[in-house]
Amino acid sequence: MKPFTTLLLAATLAHADTVIDGHVELPKTKVTPVMAKRYEIVTKGGVLSTNPPAAVVYLEGSFDQPATQPVRQIIQKDLVFNPSLLAVQTGTKVEFPNQDDTYHNVFSFSPAKRFDLGRHRPEDRPVPSQVFDKAGMITLRCDIHEHMRGIILVLDTPHFVISGTDGNFKLGGLPAGTYKLKVWLDSRTTLEKSVTLTSGSTTKLSFP
Repeated sequence: MKPFTTLLLAATLAHADTVIDGHVELPKTKVTPVMAKRYEIVTKGGVLSTNPPAAVVYLEGSFDQPATQPVRQIIQKDLVFNPSLLAVQTGTKVEFPNQDDTYHNVFSFSPAKRFDLGRHRPEDRPVPSQVFDKAGMITLRCDIHEHMRGIILVLDTPHFVISGTDGNFKLGGLPAGTYKLKVWLDSRTTLEKSVTLTSGSTTKLSFP
């Protein structure tokens, strides 16, 4: 029989969190955000990105689909999408509640998901929604309010996080193994590094 201390150590390691703690060097921007603590989607030279800059950091690998379908929301309020940047795992249902006193008509021409929700009012039920079953970047627009932009990044992984505006991120609850850690910066820029994770460890990584 193994000593109690050995069994206790093994149990502790089995439940220890495996973490990637890192930093992304974000691009600089001179555009002032429309509202504090809210991202907006800006276009420069045909490239879509967030303002202020942020990164979506995710672990690429072969992972199981969730047992139940995840449901997230992008609210239409004050004629903007909130959040304007949303990362989800494939198979996630996203609802688009309208909280403005006007019509909205959310649509996407993106290859990963083309749809048109039609005109809907705040009181309309059920709340318009879409299931995002293919990985890729979805650009959201409103047929009525041309300035509205939003991005949904659909990922084949449950392990992702959006960095802070300082570029710092912490991705926890990770499985041990060797993977690619990817960083989405804008519609044309995704960085990656190979990473080997051991159970209960904290790995420090920086991009670039």
